[in-house]
Amino acid sequence: MFMKNLFLSLIIPLLILEAALAGNLYSAGISKTAMEPAMQDNKDYQILYNGRIWRNLYSRVRGTQFLFTDAFMQGSVVMGNRLFTDLYLRYDIYNDEVQIRTDKDIILQLNKEMVSGFSLIYNNRTYNFKKLEGDSAVIKGGYYNTLYKGRAELLVSYKKEIMLLAVDRKYDQFDQYHRIYLRKGGVIYPIRKKSDLPKLFGVNKKDVKNFVKNRRITVTVKDPDSISSLAEFCDNFAKDEQ
Repeated sequence: MFMKNLFLSLIIPLLILEAALAGNLYSAGISKTAMEPAMQDNKDYQILYNGRIWRNLYSRVRGTQFLFTDAFMQGSVVMGNRLFTDLYLRYDIYNDEVQIRTDKDIILQLNKEMVSGFSLIYNNRTYNFKKLEGDSAVIKGGYYNTLYKGRAELLVSYKKEIMLLAVDRKYDQFDQYHRIYLRKGGVIYPIRKKSDLPKLFGVNKKDVKNFVKNRRITVTVKDPDSISSLAEFCDNFAKDEQ
């Protein structure tokens, strides 16, 4: 009888502790099917879901503050040395913040101080972003998409601003723009026109003209992907010339 009471006195607290831990995981937005691995990484998930509940402050502004779409996209987040995958994210480029949707349909604004990078999959293409510090007058601190990376690196920053009374002189509207930068030799340069790239790499206009003609492409800073193609060409051309 004594042994039976001793057994119950030990097992019941353990069952209560397990139930309490499970409740904490559910409240953090972790599904029941993922309970076992989530329990092992409970502290990591507490870090991931450390953010503010999102409220839409721009419901009266036409358009959206998000990049690509206001729908959540599959992606991943890097916090410190920890990579979290199989997430549903969207990127608020007006406030430069990443949002996550939990399996409880709770939308959180992730702690920007802790997110060092993230990725989004949109139209079967992966976009990789990393956080840069504003270390000069050239760039501001925030998230930058890596368009090309070789010996040099081409980066783009996506932004939105609110245009007051832009629609029928009655409604405000979001307007998107971007800025392109080249990091070469540890220095970051703004790319304001397509001729900036060949100059930075020491490639002459004739070679650029032949490249554009052979590829049958149009290169313009209005299209970051076209600038990416030119950056790759210039980087490789300069390498071959050495």
